[in-house]
Amino acid sequence: MPGTLLARSSLALALSVALASPAWAQVASDPANQSATDTRHHGEGDRHVKDLDKVQVTASPLRDTADALSKPAEVLAGERLDENRAASLGETISSLPGVQSSNFGPGVGRPVLRGMDGPRVAVLSGGLASADVSTVSQDHSPAVEAFLADQIEVLKGPSTLLYGSGAIGGIVNIVDGRIAEQPIDNGFSGRAEMRFDTVNDGNSDMFRVDGGNDRFAVHADGVYRNNKDYDTPHGKQANTFIDTKTGAVGASLLGDWGFVGASASRFEDDYGNPGEPGDLSIGERGVWIRMRQDRYDLKGGLTQPWGEGSSLRYSLGHTDYEHVEFEGDEPGTTFTKKADEGRVEAAFAWGGGWSGAIGAQASDATFAAVGEESFVPETTTRAAGVFGVARKQWSDFQLDLGARFDSVKADPVTGPARDFKPVSLSVAGGWKLDERWRLTANLDHAERAPAEEELFSDGPHLATLAYEVGNANLGEEKANQLELGLQYKSDWMDAKASAYYNRFDDFIYLVDTGEQWHFEEEDEFLPVRQWAQADARFRGFEGEATFHLVDDETRGDWDLRVYGDTVRATLASGGNLPRIAPSRLGAQLRWENESWRASLGALRYAKQDKVAVGETPTAGYTLVDAHVAYHRDFGDHAAWEVFADGSNLTDQTARVHTSFLKDSVVLPGRSVAFGVRLFF
Repeated sequence: MPGTLLARSSLALALSVALASPAWAQVASDPANQSATDTRHHGEGDRHVKDLDKVQVTASPLRDTADALSKPAEVLAGERLDENRAASLGETISSLPGVQSSNFGPGVGRPVLRGMDGPRVAVLSGGLASADVSTVSQDHSPAVEAFLADQIEVLKGPSTLLYGSGAIGGIVNIVDGRIAEQPIDNGFSGRAEMRFDTVNDGNSDMFRVDGGNDRFAVHADGVYRNNKDYDTPHGKQANTFIDTKTGAVGASLLGDWGFVGASASRFEDDYGNPGEPGDLSIGERGVWIRMRQDRYDLKGGLTQPWGEGSSLRYSLGHTDYEHVEFEGDEPGTTFTKKADEGRVEAAFAWGGGWSGAIGAQASDATFAAVGEESFVPETTTRAAGVFGVARKQWSDFQLDLGARFDSVKADPVTGPARDFKPVSLSVAGGWKLDERWRLTANLDHAERAPAEEELFSDGPHLATLAYEVGNANLGEEKANQLELGLQYKSDWMDAKASAYYNRFDDFIYLVDTGEQWHFEEEDEFLPVRQWAQADARFRGFEGEATFHLVDDETRGDWDLRVYGDTVRATLASGGNLPRIAPSRLGAQLRWENESWRASLGALRYAKQDKVAVGETPTAGYTLVDAHVAYHRDFGDHAAWEVFADGSNLTDQTARVHTSFLKDSVVLPGRSVAFGVRLFF
């Protein structure tokens, strides 16, 4: 470990600075005036988030709690989020059932929801699109910082009703609280963290401060991450470094009438591409990416503008994104994207057990790529949509209805524009069978407009080691999904499970043409692959159960969590779809007693041998992790915590089947991250 890192870690441990994780997420009684999260410390009694199903989901227009939704939803917050924070978004949330990570080295990890990723999964920041180019190529990272999240919300399955055709597989929403929606307790609060990781001699530092009164609030945050190439069971994995700097400021006006606020943020991320590592022994640096994004957001809400139970919320966002791929010290391809997005939601309570919301959303984005890997032409995409959801509540039955209509126009500089009119419909129900059991069912029809790379690509795509050819004649992709869910809640166990069947008509995927293209600059031949459409089927099962084994003031609280998921994806005509996530089964034993908490877990990834033509199978592996933390409170408004998190403790060789690099890149080996947190 370098001397500076050792000095910093010694200082941190000597200070013994750590914090008790506060109850960051609260159930808000007034959806127009209260935030879904609360990052302030509240004292010993409610510091821990015990039941994440009771956390409010801000991605729902009706501001439901997770267990009130008929559709499958997960929220990661509090100590669970602390223990899972990682350099990429996908890795951070991969402990949730049905969620894995695409992985293109540690700097890239888009979420994979039920076997789907890329343009089928929408990544949101505060309810608006991340507006990056991560869907264009598997080596592009989302421009979001999970380390700053107060909570992360995952809606699995078709979410096109709420967020447009790019959410046909689900959404992942980062809630960061940069624009305050309610007054700051005691006028000032914040948190800070320093952590160090043995597997990559890395460190991650963050801070957040919020201040104000009952009429005004200000916010500032920042993250610095510097990780070197990580260790594996077989030595260093070359070109896996990460260097991230991000920060934001925000301000809000508050009152009984509601709130309005604005924020500005800067995201800078440099990371290596381990698929092209170079050779440092001869002074040859590999391929690496320099990403920069400036983002500006405006949000507001009105409290009960049309009477009790009503609310109005609106948000506007502008992003300016640039991403340069370097080959050593020489700049290669430059990707840019300028995007504007607006959204408004109005919620109502109509009486007689009815409630609902209507909304509208519009976006305008221009994407361009210049350089040898500019396989997609400059394209302007404009989209607009209107949606509505309605709910009828009886004593033991809940009915949810929804519809959305979109207009999407993709206009490339190289040819004629394409227009699409996706339509999405949904009906869902929840039955409370008794005080412990709840049954849910939902039927969704969702449509997705093809992305620009699927329509207009024509050139070598080195991340996939192929020459990709788009198809400007592609039509809307259509999904019809049936899902059944079962929930159980008692003093000794909380459990939920879901089974789903998703029938895709005109599923968009890459087809190997059998031809080869000579890449003269690298003197190699690349397979030619073309975007095409065919019917496909996704079916799967996922579930988790938490057993409350012991609840004792002397021995502490003991919980056992077991969870798992499996998905099967095939073409209707026969054959497997590529890079489908393998089945998993995991367990974690947790203990808490006064100032201490600890856990030990293991997650088994099955082998994946149900592969597409030309795809290699992946062996199974088991990852063992452990966490321990000691916290202390200072009065009513401050706390500290020292912690250690271990991962892959048995030093397994693990390859991620969803990654294009799985045959040459393995996951990090045994690692221990340790550090300190402070809340005030």
